[in-house]
Amino acid sequence: MEIEFDVQIKARDLYDYMLRHTYSSVSGIMGTMVGILLIANFFMNGPFISVILGFIIIAYLPWTLLLKAQRQIAGNPAFQKPLHFKMTDEGVEISQGDAVQQQAWQDMYKAVSTRNSIILYTSKINASVFPKRDLEGKIPAIIEMISTHMPPKKVNIKA
Repeated sequence: MEIEFDVQIKARDLYDYMLRHTYSSVSGIMGTMVGILLIANFFMNGPFISVILGFIIIAYLPWTLLLKAQRQIAGNPAFQKPLHFKMTDEGVEISQGDAVQQQAWQDMYKAVSTRNSIILYTSKINASVFPKRDLEGKIPAIIEMISTHMPPKKVNIKA
């Protein structure tokens, strides 16, 4: 079986990946918890500054991730052209122009999904992002391909 598709990564796709990646980590969760605790402190007769700090802490991370995604899209020539993906029984081939990279299934770290994307991690921090809008009805086949070639404990994709 072979599945081929092109994706054009936009700032919102990179932002979606960054949000998912950050808020599934300890630091992202802890930052949010600190913000919530500061707001809760205000409602338990704490100082007004605690509610302000709580909202700043909660809003800071998503805002900075949005700005970072926009900068990366604007400043990285690789994001200016579509990426071509070919999934086979051996792995995933990624190409853009003359550059081709092959990743074997056994080297994949994990696969997850968000409302807008399927994310195939090639390491703890690197991933291929497949915006669902670019997958043209191929989502079920892509999910099946990933699920067939990766251990179930590494796959957390909801269609």
